[in-house]
Formats: sequence, structure tokens, C-alpha cells
Amino acid sequence: MGEAKFRRRAPPEEGLREIEVLIYSAQDLKNVKHITKMRTYAEIYVERNVQVARTSVDEHGGANPTWNEVVKVKFHKGLPGRDVMAALNVDIYAHSHVGLEKPVGSARVLLCDVLKGGDAAEPLDNPIQCLTVQVWRASGRPQGWLNLWVPPTGRFLIRRESLSFSVRERENVEEQAEEELEGGGRVETAEEV
Repeated sequence: MGEAKFRRRAPPEEGLREIEVLIYSAQDLKNVKHITKMRTYAEIYVERNVQVARTSVDEHGGANPTWNEVVKVKFHKGLPGRDVMAALNVDIYAHSHVGLEKPVGSARVLLCDVLKGGDAAEPLDNPIQCLTVQVWRASGRPQGWLNLWVPPTGRFLIRRESLSFSVRERENVEEQAEEELEGGGRVETAEEV
């Protein structure tokens, strides 16, 4: 009798999950461009081989960039349950026109720390977590901070416009409030909304 040949079956293909992350800004990054102004962007992923999301390039911030972008990141659904070290990774690069992108630093947040379930039917019971995490250089030294917002459900349940606004937008709101108060009316400030 010949040997029975057994084929190992591949595990059933697991579906993908998509989460939203607001990559807001960074501060005190290492300036890796010594001649020209540093123009940075961020790459965001959980599993690099599944999907890598990317912000636009911040042209003006230098070592203190502001992206203020919501990105969508995909990964295998069962990953957080199987791997307690599964993390949302953010790699920051200095953009170059000649294709030599220089790494500025990396930050990571464990998925088990940010995805806490939540209930999409109850937006007020799902506090969005604003996180400030350390950025690490490739050498292992800490250099700068990254600010990001992650909803516990993986989806923003309120309009993005209400999550953050720029200093210029805040000044416009304050000017409008002053004008209306001078006219005898009442206006809601951004903090009251």
C-alpha cells in the first residue's frame, strides 16, 4: 500500500475590518532635512501586507506638522483577539522630490488599548480617545510626539468637523460671537456645541 498523502487545508479566509483614525499632528520631531525645510507625511497600518494608508504631505509645519486627516486602515478581523501585541503603526517620513524619503520616526498604539467595542447606536457613550504617543527614532531614541484620535468602535459616529478645528477657524468663531454679542444676540461657542 502506498502512503496516504494528506494535504493541509488552508484556514478559511478571514474577512477584513476597517477602522478610522484621525491623524492630527506631531510636535518636536527630529529635523532630518538639514538644507531644505522638512515636509512630512505619515503612513498608517496594522498589517503592512494588507493595507497602508497615507496622509498628505504637510508643506509648512516642519518639525511640528499638522495633517488633521481621517484615514481608514484595514486588517484581518480576528487579529486583535489572536495577537495581543497587534498595533496601529504610524511611520513618519520626510518627503523628497527625488524619491529618497527619509524616516523621521515611528509610533505605535496597541489595538487592545484603543478598540474597546463601543456601541454605534449610542454615540454619546463612545468617548473618542485623543492620544498623544511618543515618536521613536530608528536608533531607539525618543524624539517628538504624535497626536491622534481613535474611536472605540473604529468609526467616528459624529461629524469630523466637530472633532477639531484650526486656530483660524476658532478666531472666526470668536469674531462672529463678538459681532453677535454687540448686536444683542447670543451665539454658541465651539466649546458649547
